[in-house]
Amino acid sequence: MAQIPDADYRKRLEIERREKDAFFKEDPHSPIPWALREKFTGLAYYPPNPKYRLRVKLVRYPKPGPVVLATSKGVPRDMLKWGYFEFTIDGQARRLQAYKSLPQPGEREEDSLFVPFRDATSGKETYGAARYLDLPLSRTDEYVLDFNLAYNPYCAYSDDYVCPFPPRENWLDIRIEAGEKDFPLAAEKEKLAGAGPVGHSH
Repeated sequence: MAQIPDADYRKRLEIERREKDAFFKEDPHSPIPWALREKFTGLAYYPPNPKYRLRVKLVRYPKPGPVVLATSKGVPRDMLKWGYFEFTIDGQARRLQAYKSLPQPGEREEDSLFVPFRDATSGKETYGAARYLDLPLSRTDEYVLDFNLAYNPYCAYSDDYVCPFPPRENWLDIRIEAGEKDFPLAAEKEKLAGAGPVGHSH
């Protein structure tokens, strides 16, 4: 896989982020409640940083075992523990588990790995519950673990969604200063949730 020149990579990332902002502001399927759309001026991110873009090999489990992830609404999410990635950032070696959705009857099998994680920025600069990475399945088990692409679950923007939490084995004790930060309108979101379905604060 050819290395993407740094300038091109940053440019591409910034374009993707602008497109996501436009989708979140305008699209009917955006997770941001209508009551907050007018105030919404864009998501907050760390600047692109190539240090957090790592070439890794998936260490696959010979027999992926079932695992149940807790979620924001208490509805358990069944997944398979597929393998793990080992990586080093700033001389610190760490490991993250990768999961795969169990296809529901009649559904096509998902062709991506799900890597939910928390780190030392969670609940401070970044969303407290988790951030997510989705990695397209690779036949060779070679992956790019790019924390610049870490994104918030939809629960960060609205309480209407069910979002899996990372198991404790995916809580990192290092700071991952890459990817999406906390929702800039988090305080307004909480007020909205407290107001109930009427949509005005008490």
